[in-house]
Amino acid sequence: MAENPRHPGFPIPGGPVLRAKSWRAEGLLRLLENVLAVGEAPEKLIVYAALGKAARNWPAHAGIVKSLTEIEEDETLIVQSGKPVGILKTHAGAPMVIMANCNIVGQWAKAEVFYDLERKGLICWGGLTAGAWQYIGSQGVIQGTYEIFMRIAARRFGGSLAGRFILTAGLGGMGGAQPLAGRMAGAAILCVDVDEDRARMRREIGFLDEIAPDLDAALALIDAARTEGRALSVGLIGNAAEIYPEIAARGIVPDIVTDQTSAHDLVWGYVPAGYDLPRVRRLREQNPEELIEAGRASIARHVAAMLDFQAKGAEVFDNGNLIRTQAKQGGIENAFDIPIFTEAYLRPLFCRAIGPFRWMALSGEASDIAKIDDLVLEMFPENAIVTNWIRLARAHVPFEGLPARIAWLGHGERTALARAVNRMVAAGELAGPIAFSRDHLDAGAMAHPNIMTEGMRDGSDAIADWPLIDAMTLCASGADLVAVHSGGGGYAGYMTSAGVTVIADGTGAADGRLNRALTNDTALGVIRYADAGYPEALDEARQKAIGHVKLTA
Repeated sequence: MAENPRHPGFPIPGGPVLRAKSWRAEGLLRLLENVLAVGEAPEKLIVYAALGKAARNWPAHAGIVKSLTEIEEDETLIVQSGKPVGILKTHAGAPMVIMANCNIVGQWAKAEVFYDLERKGLICWGGLTAGAWQYIGSQGVIQGTYEIFMRIAARRFGGSLAGRFILTAGLGGMGGAQPLAGRMAGAAILCVDVDEDRARMRREIGFLDEIAPDLDAALALIDAARTEGRALSVGLIGNAAEIYPEIAARGIVPDIVTDQTSAHDLVWGYVPAGYDLPRVRRLREQNPEELIEAGRASIARHVAAMLDFQAKGAEVFDNGNLIRTQAKQGGIENAFDIPIFTEAYLRPLFCRAIGPFRWMALSGEASDIAKIDDLVLEMFPENAIVTNWIRLARAHVPFEGLPARIAWLGHGERTALARAVNRMVAAGELAGPIAFSRDHLDAGAMAHPNIMTEGMRDGSDAIADWPLIDAMTLCASGADLVAVHSGGGGYAGYMTSAGVTVIADGTGAADGRLNRALTNDTALGVIRYADAGYPEALDEARQKAIGHVKLTA
């Protein structure tokens, strides 16, 4: 294992020595270790988003580790909300880990029920990739953020963001990708956060260029960069609910405005205006109701300023943190005039099952990722989204934890790449096996009426069947890890998603698992949007001969 300067007690996994009985189990163990190595508060098992945990508690974590070192190839570990509950005899083609996190029966899927269960130690929120051990640091969302910015550039600004001003907030595990994505897109981006430690960490790893001492200095830096057409990322320590209205009051209108603070969690995440971090930390235990009330009032001011920017011509969007939902509950009736990023910019890609695919070098060797980068450029020379991204990522995106890469690939492309990489592992061309995964925000993998499935063409926004079907399909296809998560704002009731990991260990069995799981996963994504009537998905199904069942009257 390698030393981890950010979290010294949580080394970065790697090397040729196995502690488990197979690379399938060893790979999953290393991914568990990796999400803590790159997490926000690993000493609390928190990976990101204020309360997204890798395991329920430390005894549960120890049980998972022990189970992964002892499990046989024909057994399956069952994990219930971050706690190992059993190892079942299955067969060599079955998943090695099946998990479910934070799934609460509908009538009881409410924030207060979750918090009560969490206090009793009966449940934990796995987030999306946190509890499924698939998080790779901020770069896990950086391409999606970059692609959003570039789609706005194409739609509004002639294809370029040079000389344009992006205003956003939040530098945590998800929001921390924003400054680098904005700079890679060519913009001058200002990122507000209440936590100076977060901003300093983003600067240390190369995601943030400058930290301004105050708003005047921040705006001066942004203005100079805009004038020169120079890409720049600037951090500002402050509360977005105070900074956004102040910028609006000065008559300044950014070109693009969004937010990625922890607005989904008013107790453990969001910090209301007028509150400092020590006070918030006390109230989380002593008076969470005060934080909820103050948070909604603060978010109302925050979103009112965003709507003001929108009315003055800025491109404003919700980046998936439920800030509009909280604002509406805080009295902003037209909060949903702000569009969600998925429907506004990315749905045509999801219709073709193009989404955030990722791979991680279990060896810990960066050279493995470099060789796969070369392979991607060789295999998909006509895919401008992917080839552009790989070149940019190589130049600008630092690794956090295990060397990893993310790229938006679609149906057939993911399978072809993974199988080719598996052949490289078999031939000894890489230092070790590669783990393949994807974000839970993927074509067939998520139902979230305020993010992924908002405004569906057929009105099927809230139907959660699709991620459940996806998880069952992945189990039938023999993926190594399959997860079903629920939660979202208040950690209950807002979404259901499915996650998958498959280890390319160079064996023929791995080739079969990769072929079945990755192909069926993306095929189901196309089917989901074809079923909703999207022309792009229907076209993709025809082109790729995907078995979408059409009903006749």
